[in-house]
Amino acid sequence: MGFGRFVYTPILPGMIAGIPLSAADAGTIAAGNFAGYLLGAIVSAYGWAAGRERQVALAGILASALLLGAMALTTSVAVFTVIRFFAGAASALAMLFTSSIVLLHASRRPTIGMLHFGGVGLGIALSSVLVLLVNALSSDAAHGWRFDWIASAAVVFGIFFFVRHCLPKPTGDAKAVAEPPLVWRLPLLLTVLSYGLYGFGYVITATFLIAIARMGNTGPMIEFLIWFVAGCAAAVSLFAWNPIVRRIGLGGAYCAAIVVLLLGVVASVELPPVAGTLVGGVLLGVTFMVITAFGLQLGRRFAPQSPRRAIAVVTAAFGTGQIIGPLVAGFVAERTGSFTAPSLLAAGVLVAALLLSLPLVRHRN
Repeated sequence: MGFGRFVYTPILPGMIAGIPLSAADAGTIAAGNFAGYLLGAIVSAYGWAAGRERQVALAGILASALLLGAMALTTSVAVFTVIRFFAGAASALAMLFTSSIVLLHASRRPTIGMLHFGGVGLGIALSSVLVLLVNALSSDAAHGWRFDWIASAAVVFGIFFFVRHCLPKPTGDAKAVAEPPLVWRLPLLLTVLSYGLYGFGYVITATFLIAIARMGNTGPMIEFLIWFVAGCAAAVSLFAWNPIVRRIGLGGAYCAAIVVLLLGVVASVELPPVAGTLVGGVLLGVTFMVITAFGLQLGRRFAPQSPRRAIAVVTAAFGTGQIIGPLVAGFVAERTGSFTAPSLLAAGVLVAALLLSLPLVRHRN
């Protein structure tokens, strides 16, 4: 997931310079990925994969590897968008169906769930190292971004075989997996709405943070460090937040993480470029997987009879926010010449997400 979804961020500045792409083009390609993620989330809500969760998850990871490699074969914005659309769908299937298996074990051993979601951060950190090394070794500045995609595909192929070996088969009777329709109570509705706004609020920074650093002339090493520290922070974030959850509850921790992310989004464009993007990277990393995981857990909690449907619905809301975010950011950045205005807009949306989620604070367990 760290490669399949997020390697676009460190590769994007090279594509902007080498192809070239405009900010609007970059936003369109990113939105295509998130539209695919939304489709995958909606499709996963139905019972067609009951008993086949493991096969679908592995197929999603394998497709992610193939689609990463395909990005090196074109310079067409339309084709990029189509490839990233299918990559988003593959990512959603991999995320949701691995989570449906892993979270069954995490109910007995919480560390398993933390490791599972922390793997996304590990992938982000490794992807930043990979892009730095590939760009350092490549003598073709105009086409180095192609080698980034190919190298990323090779890594994910290797990860596929590792996951195939480690991912357990789902437990229980496949016929018992079918779930009743969701019952829409207020806590579930607030979670879905807040999660959708969070998708908009985080994605602009998550997509364009390295481009923001490039526009600030921070240099290649700072660009590497930004995404590396974001990934490292994401990898340990669930462990770091676990004591907070025990102290203030899942709803309170969800709200607190949104506040921290909000500060990072503002810092990324309001502080000097080096400090701002580094702070933004750290605060993004320490929160985005936490909010993602906590939002999924809240959805499951507020729909105990239909946990898979709840995960799919909150993920669909998240995906909708992700689609709109890059499109708006690319459009506004194209006209203002920077990502300051879209980032501050994202911060405002996160404030709305926080206000909607405040009633969830009383759900402490």
